[in-house]
Amino acid sequence: MDVRLPNPVGIGGKFVFGVGLLVRGFWIYARSPRLVVLGLVPALITGILFIVGLVVLGWNATDLADVMTPFADDWTSWARSALRVAVAVALVGAGALLGVLTFTAVTLALGDPFYEKISEWVEEQYGGVPDSVEVSWWRSLGQSAADSARLIGTSAGIALPLLFVGFIPVVGQIVATVLGALVGGWMLAVELTGAAFSRRGQRLEERRQALRAIRPVTLGFGVAVFVAFLVPLGAVLFMPAAVAGATLLARHALGQLD
Repeated sequence: MDVRLPNPVGIGGKFVFGVGLLVRGFWIYARSPRLVVLGLVPALITGILFIVGLVVLGWNATDLADVMTPFADDWTSWARSALRVAVAVALVGAGALLGVLTFTAVTLALGDPFYEKISEWVEEQYGGVPDSVEVSWWRSLGQSAADSARLIGTSAGIALPLLFVGFIPVVGQIVATVLGALVGGWMLAVELTGAAFSRRGQRLEERRQALRAIRPVTLGFGVAVFVAFLVPLGAVLFMPAAVAGATLLARHALGQLD
């Protein structure tokens, strides 16, 4: 039994439809115990490393904030504390954004054979891919690494201004969090759909164009994945489902999803 979603109407409806694609991907993937095991192995290995890194960043965030704001040493106690708390929160937020995106890129690269199987299995449930392009594992890995490097570079360029926005107490942190989720969600959607578009002989720019055409759906899916990945162990548990959902997103972008 598949989770069928109503045709999206309006920007809000399309955003919710995108969120539903992650739920639908999780349902499809969870029905196959073999795929569950395949999907969890690479995500678990990478997830442990990135969780440790994020914990270390959080533990040292206040010290880093002190180093970054020597000009505030002579400020009044409350003003200095307010600024440095804002800087520490912004550092953790920027670290989380880059961590989630980098985690996805590294996990997809390490687990390419596992996630390729999951994506192919989802495609088969919906009629397969006519005239699919066969790409060797080494070539696929090279293309994936190149695309991921560009996406991470773009993300790093966006994370820096968001870091400075986060320095503004209260309001800046809210704005940075919302923008971070939207930017991170978009990047995740582009990154996760790579296998499905490569299977059709399409590269990064073609992928972006197709996803821009359904931007609210893409953002709904991507933001849902981004939030799920921020939950402790969420990146490990939801990574395979995100790959399955991204395959559905690609099919929807190309008009091939029932």
